Amino acid sequence: MDGRILGLDSQLLADTGIVLIAMFVLFILLSYLLFNPARNLIQKRKDYIREQLEDAAKNQEEAKRLKDEYDAKISQAHEDAAEIVADARKNALNQEKEIVGRANEEAVVIRKRAEKEMELEKNKMRDDVKNEMVQVASAMAGKFVEVSMDEKKQAEMIEETLKEIGEETWQD
Repeated sequence: MDGRILGLDSQLLADTGIVLIAMFVLFILLSYLLFNPARNLIQKRKDYIREQLEDAAKNQEEAKRLKDEYDAKISQAHEDAAEIVADARKNALNQEKEIVGRANEEAVVIRKRAEKEMELEKNKMRDDVKNEMVQVASAMAGKFVEVSMDEKKQAEMIEETLKEIGEETWQD
């Protein structure tokens, strides 16, 4: 060995330069062949993930909007149901009042009819009693004419006739 440190000669330096240039060219070539497709793949993956996240956010917003819309519809449906129930109650009360009113009117008509019938029956009874009294009077007159009697006999006959008719007839 001739006293050189690490054997640095011009040949070594030229070989090292060529190796460095070859490595640099190889690095550039490999970066185009390997690194750029890997970077593109990573970028595509990032874009895909970003799109998925954006779609998920949109879907979440849409779901929230639909949920709010359905909640509003449900609350409106509850309000409508409450209104329908209130209307049904009002209608039921109105029908109840109407039915009770008709029933009262019918009761009044029935009562008036019954009072008329009672009045007619009462008048008929009076007429019957009058007819009976006329018959009794004519029967008595016939008996008075048939038998000529003294006052004592007439009083007994009137008394007997009154007993036959009864006291109840004269009280009406």
